[in-house]
Amino acid sequence: MIINGVTIDKTFAEAFPMKATRAIITAQNEKWAMISAQAMTGFATSVIACGCEAGIERVLSPDETPDGRPGVAIMIYAMGGKGLAKQLETRAGQCVLTSPTSALFSGIEGGKPIPLGKNLRFFGDGFQIAKKIGGKRYWRVPVMDGEFLTEATTGMVDAVGGGNFLVLAESQPQALAACEAAIEAMKQIPNVIMPFPGGVVRSGSKVGSKYKALSASTNDAFCPTLKGITRTDLSPEIESVMEIVIDGLTKEDIDKAMRVGIQAVCDLGAANGIKRISAGNYGGKLGPFHFHLQEIMA
Repeated sequence: MIINGVTIDKTFAEAFPMKATRAIITAQNEKWAMISAQAMTGFATSVIACGCEAGIERVLSPDETPDGRPGVAIMIYAMGGKGLAKQLETRAGQCVLTSPTSALFSGIEGGKPIPLGKNLRFFGDGFQIAKKIGGKRYWRVPVMDGEFLTEATTGMVDAVGGGNFLVLAESQPQALAACEAAIEAMKQIPNVIMPFPGGVVRSGSKVGSKYKALSASTNDAFCPTLKGITRTDLSPEIESVMEIVIDGLTKEDIDKAMRVGIQAVCDLGAANGIKRISAGNYGGKLGPFHFHLQEIMA
């Protein structure tokens, strides 16, 4: 398959089951809602070392938030429910409770309830007050700039992590420009995040390593500087490869995100140095969710 001069490899991305939740952070303006959201989703690129994968889903207008203030929707993904609950509560306590003018609400209906502000209320040292509105429990916690309002729980649902595709280009600037275009397009798709910095990862990995302590190591088959000394998957003109990883609430959500992202890359085309689109998989051994590139783009 070739789209605008870009070859779409006959391969698939391989993804695995995760647990996920969404939270809504509001503040007196978008600037402070975003500051809190960025802090809460920091150091959360990969479950390999971060404990969770998190990202900003989208900015919310005042008419989309529970308290009528500007807001930001964030999503957190983890390998299990216990780990997700721990990451959510720790990050909320350190990054939202502390952030000026912030409030915190559930962003997902249904699923299994997990603590959001349920335990953060204890920071109020006995001065906190519970309110029940519309069947939902909220806590008002006194803080030095006024009060911190938080919903007690949010929902945890089944999700999918690790959808991905690789952009192969003639140069590093061309690969990055293509990935930036893809990320901008994918941000328009609901229920997904791209957890790596700016949505892009340059250190794609393979399972295992020559060093026993490492569970993952550099994907040498796609490293341009190793073309002469490893079993490469790159042709001579490829000098840069970058990867976009996608987590989503459902397989269909990731399908949609991959489709618009790959199309954005192909719109730039071979004229802008983009040669191939590929994907990372481990022969079907990593996870049960397979995203076949040519099927997605058909």
